Amino acid sequence: MHPRKLWLAVSLVTALTTQAAVVYKWVDADGVVHYSDQASPGAEKIYTSAPNVSSSPRGPAAMGGQLARPKPAAAAPNYTDFSITAPVNNQTFFGDDVIAVHLSLAPALRMNHAITWHLNGQQLEFPPDAISFSLPHLDRGTYALAATDTDQQTGESQTSNTVTFYVRQPSALSPLHK
Repeated sequence: MHPRKLWLAVSLVTALTTQAAVVYKWVDADGVVHYSDQASPGAEKIYTSAPNVSSSPRGPAAMGGQLARPKPAAAAPNYTDFSITAPVNNQTFFGDDVIAVHLSLAPALRMNHAITWHLNGQQLEFPPDAISFSLPHLDRGTYALAATDTDQQTGESQTSNTVTFYVRQPSALSPLHK
């Protein structure tokens, strides 16, 4: 399986939503792995319930991939504006669109604070002060994007809104139609 498809499949199953969900997995005759919220003959039922945020200063990778529950809001760094403004929630992208990402942050990022980005629960590799970047071509699917600001000294964190967006690809049977 192509590494990008494997990454998408794993990330889709691990943290598509913050609520418990049932996902069905099956392999077609060509050996392609599929995931869906609809049952299919011979599909394996997978339960998901992992939140896509972390309040640990070490991040999810240091905890063996498991995500911790966020701390109460009173312990957060308390930005007056800490939200993802691009992409917008439920936005759809087509084909090879590059997806611009932007975090609105007020006041500016504080000293000893780091931003971590999560796409479908998996941490993205960007500098700790990245508030804008682009996501290149993504495979067809549904994506959930969130940002977390962590105070490196105290471990307190604040998590942005989670933005869900969709990527569609032209049909192989009718490539001119999106």
